[in-house]
Amino acid sequence: MRLLMIEDNKSVSEMMNMFFTKEEWQVSFAYDGNEALDMFKAAPDSWDIITLDLNLPGMDGMQVAQEIRKISKTVPMIMLTARDSESNQVLGLEIGADDYVTKPFSPMTLIARIKALHRRAELGEASNETDNDNAETDFDVVTDHFKLSTKTREAYLAGKPIEGLTPKEFDLLHTLAKKPKQVFSREQLLELVWDYQYYGDERTVDAHIKKLRQKIEKVGPQIIQTVWGVGYKFDDSDVTAQ
Repeated sequence: MRLLMIEDNKSVSEMMNMFFTKEEWQVSFAYDGNEALDMFKAAPDSWDIITLDLNLPGMDGMQVAQEIRKISKTVPMIMLTARDSESNQVLGLEIGADDYVTKPFSPMTLIARIKALHRRAELGEASNETDNDNAETDFDVVTDHFKLSTKTREAYLAGKPIEGLTPKEFDLLHTLAKKPKQVFSREQLLELVWDYQYYGDERTVDAHIKKLRQKIEKVGPQIIQTVWGVGYKFDDSDVTAQ
């Protein structure tokens, strides 16, 4: 695995480098926002994971995240944020980060988050491989008004494509849609979509649900419903056929 760690604190970078080396991962470091963006632009397809500190000189982490997402919608990205910056955490997730870890953090927590995110990304890539001999798309989920294919990573509502889904948004939609009307708690979604249980944060789920709903509403009625005090469910029974 090849990582790009964007972190202006060289002590933190040096500490994490010891852990990355133990995992036999290749890592490159960028110490300010402009340097990080230049490194990413030089080889956007060569990075398996990006860790991104929000407080950076030159160009702040939010701006870096936005610029990276303009180039790549899929590269997995973990933000490193101050413990008291809840609004930044939510905003970063809405911009396109897949996860966040609060500072100060345990190196093993960050390693575990990286492994979980990388594992999910690999599964997504595997499901995206199509059979070139099959001219007709296979849909894994089909309801009266909705269909989804994990091979092409496409989803349609009332015959219209739901566009611009990030890998995590697609996985979240797939998890909910394959069991219509079943209510999933935030803890369950953290385990199923993000592949971790006890060090997750429910705001991660809420931020991704918000962005997913915005993209769904561009093509039709809302099919991700909130079950207050419990979690979320998929329900397309109110969709009118087009």
